[in-house]
Amino acid sequence: MAGSALAGCGGSSSSEKDSSSGSESSKKIEASVGDLPGDPAKGKVYYLQFKPEQGDKWKALAEAYTKEKNIPVTVVTAAEGKYEDTLKTEMAKSDAPTLFQINGPVGLANWNDFCYDLKNTELYANLNSQDYALFDGDEVKGIAYVIETYGIIYNKTLLQKYCDSDFATVKKIDDINSFEKLKTVADEIQANKDKLGVKGAFTSAGMDPSSDWRFKTHLANLPIYFEYQDKGISSTDAIEGKYLDNYKKIFDLYITDSTADKTQLSTKTGADAESEFINGEAVFFQNGTWEYGAITEGGLKDEDLGMLPIYIGAGDEAKQGLCTGSENYWCVNSEASDDDKAATIDFLNWCVTSEAGTKALAEDMGFVIPFKKAKEAKNVFVKIDSELTAAGKKPVSWNFTTMPSEDWKNGVGSALTQYAAGTGDWDAVKKAFVDGWKSEYDKNNK
Repeated sequence: MAGSALAGCGGSSSSEKDSSSGSESSKKIEASVGDLPGDPAKGKVYYLQFKPEQGDKWKALAEAYTKEKNIPVTVVTAAEGKYEDTLKTEMAKSDAPTLFQINGPVGLANWNDFCYDLKNTELYANLNSQDYALFDGDEVKGIAYVIETYGIIYNKTLLQKYCDSDFATVKKIDDINSFEKLKTVADEIQANKDKLGVKGAFTSAGMDPSSDWRFKTHLANLPIYFEYQDKGISSTDAIEGKYLDNYKKIFDLYITDSTADKTQLSTKTGADAESEFINGEAVFFQNGTWEYGAITEGGLKDEDLGMLPIYIGAGDEAKQGLCTGSENYWCVNSEASDDDKAATIDFLNWCVTSEAGTKALAEDMGFVIPFKKAKEAKNVFVKIDSELTAAGKKPVSWNFTTMPSEDWKNGVGSALTQYAAGTGDWDAVKKAFVDGWKSEYDKNNK
């Protein structure tokens, strides 16, 4: 069960994007709802939750469900970057989680035997589209519960201050629509950081486990996406690495035009980058919709915030949108008692259909959920994604769920860390990316 851990947050498709902006996919659910496997009133729920930033909010929602239904719900949140290890440990216990998460097809391959078939449940019937379900044959083994978006978050006030300066080449934020424009802006901000009152163009690209997923997973999605687009595929057993030079260009920009020296990145954390952005020490911050709560709680307001696509100098950049998809799939433990399975399914359905549940998911957690009774999220980054799509920008799908293993990610992350520190070269990154992909795929698909 060596698996691919979740990060930050199945590949996205155009139908996923349609749903996240309010319209339904053509792949409608055709399901006949059957009886629950047991009696929810006699069961209990243990949710091993993935998102550290939402841990307290999930506990509050669980308490609301218990108060209404008198069914106990325990929520445990794994440490950042440790979900897969925690899942393995907890699933080996006699009182294992009744509810856990996988990241897509690779995760399903690792945990399939522990995933209960949800096809005849109200939860599945309430999905907007079957695109959000993970299938094994006719069985529904996982259900996506949130559609998320990431890109380059920016401080609109600081970026406008740059545009208004006498040293700015780019005079309008809307003109930043390519890697070359982004690089020009970042280089000029870095060269004039004292005039702008910042420490760097980008927050620190920390390679600590709390942060490295942003680069070994989310940023690495871009060269994979463009290669898949060229070949008309959605997965591969051998990545060619055609766009790794583009990957290098954007990573170089992050670690050069930065608040931190390259040699410090191995110990810089996600909290460091978040703090730098909230405190106005950096203009740009690669992250996603899940970061909205922390940023606004830190004092920034919607009018202070924007999000750019991650440009790497590939494809039709003028038409490129944000990275939108899901890697968060609910799975009900097939090894749990029938009553516990029934309680778990009832809890999930309550979360996505009840007034309290849908309100908490949309307003407290800022989620876009792919269910029929979803409320509109107030998250400004969600709104930006919808606006860009409406303007004809093509969302970049999430293809990192096809990465062959967590070991592959760690190999790439280690090579990136050494490259940034000057103790390794880019050829080592390429080797980890291309050769590591093939060897990990072969190892896990014997």
